[in-house]
Amino acid sequence: MKRYFNLFDLSQKVDYKTEVLSGLTVALALIPEAVAFALIAGLSPLTGLYAAFVMGLVTAVLGGRPGMISGATGAVAVVLVTLAQSHGVEYIFATVVLAGIIQVSAGMLRLGKLMRLVPHPVIFGFVNGLAIIIFMSQLDQFKDVSGNWLTGATLYVLLGLVLVTMFIIWGLPKLSKAIPASLVAILAVFGVVLLFDIETKTVGDIASIQGGFPPFHIPNVPFNFETLVLILPYAAIMAGVGLIESLLTLNIIDEITETRGRGNKEALAQGTANILSGIFSGMGGCAMIGQSLINISSGARARLSGIVAAIMLLVFIMFGANLIEKLPMAALTGLMIMVAIGTFEWASLRTLKRMPKSDIFVMVLVTLVTAILHNLALAVIIGVIIAALVFAWDNATRIRARKRIDEDGIKHYEIYGPLFFGSVSVFNDKFDVLNDPDEVIIDFEESRVVDMSAIEALNKITERYQKVGKKVHLKHLSKDCRKLLKNAAEIIDVNVLEDPTYKLVVDKI
Repeated sequence: MKRYFNLFDLSQKVDYKTEVLSGLTVALALIPEAVAFALIAGLSPLTGLYAAFVMGLVTAVLGGRPGMISGATGAVAVVLVTLAQSHGVEYIFATVVLAGIIQVSAGMLRLGKLMRLVPHPVIFGFVNGLAIIIFMSQLDQFKDVSGNWLTGATLYVLLGLVLVTMFIIWGLPKLSKAIPASLVAILAVFGVVLLFDIETKTVGDIASIQGGFPPFHIPNVPFNFETLVLILPYAAIMAGVGLIESLLTLNIIDEITETRGRGNKEALAQGTANILSGIFSGMGGCAMIGQSLINISSGARARLSGIVAAIMLLVFIMFGANLIEKLPMAALTGLMIMVAIGTFEWASLRTLKRMPKSDIFVMVLVTLVTAILHNLALAVIIGVIIAALVFAWDNATRIRARKRIDEDGIKHYEIYGPLFFGSVSVFNDKFDVLNDPDEVIIDFEESRVVDMSAIEALNKITERYQKVGKKVHLKHLSKDCRKLLKNAAEIIDVNVLEDPTYKLVVDKI
């Protein structure tokens, strides 16, 4: 019989054993990542480990997506590396605090809902690019300290241990899911290495993780306008990158678990975590899709796993460094390669023939930008912009006008499709001003006037008719269209002021 209890969420049943074991697995997987990202940013390994502890604990307790793991990430490290080199670690701490404040503000303004604007091809591209990054980052383990590829027995031992790890992670769930396969694989390979005294690369070969409790530390920087001007661009980029990566990860976990997270709550939690990370000697961070997928695939669905992961990470730093530093990197490398394989959206390849060409282009572009530049936020922004432009182009070409002349000799233009900046040119070409009768009706029952470009187009088309002495009526304008016309009257001379049937334009809004 499984034991269940509720933790911080009375609606969420929690499997105690699964959550604890999943958290332990994640804690082990966090160590090399946090150390590597700190080194990328030019900071000490403990700066990354402290960030992983603080980010993981705070977001596990306060976040909007139970089961999601946060910590020091490569996306944040890339943003901070230039500032770290030019001004040192104290300015990094100040930047992280300011980024946290920006993220809290975004959460309070409920900007998390903007993630609705990210189309599915962009998410596919983001996930596939991230899978490639995770896989490519593991290739460094097959190189020596000089950056040369390993050869001979050293390579074969490492490769063999990696394959054993992957085989256990793949095969064990087919036999039993009582214990997370990832944890069994790590412990099994660890045991084999210790038992047979196999010489292979370990966590300790990367850096020492020995430390104490994260020290409370107010950033030692001048609190003046010059400092704010210096760190604000870095903080703004870090806040944006962190939120984009976190909210996209949240959406991915939502799809896997068929539940719904809370984006605005996650933004508040991420911001709070970064503020605390900055004043507890951490480099900050955001959600980690790799570790989140490890957690979810191990069966974790609640906050406890994230709390356990953060606390166990701190225990390793304070009391278990000597043991953890002996952990073979082959086990963690095999685990992360399996994460990369599981992260890649293979379904996106199977549906290529059925997807519109524009969606395929967006997906491939986002994948390449993510994989090549390692800039997740830029990849998503580019994808959203291109998808929006494609959408605008498609809608710009869909505006149509059915034309007829009634028994009274009045010509009707029945418009359908949205009238906005992209469709204005096509809209203007629909009218034959010189050859039309003296009275014309433009019917918007199946259309919508969307923006100021559309208002200006209406203004110009009515001017063209008035110059040749002809009368124009607007018909079936929606309430929001009429409001837009009324508001525009102060800056654009809207010539059409009557509706022959409903008198809509002259009604008070």
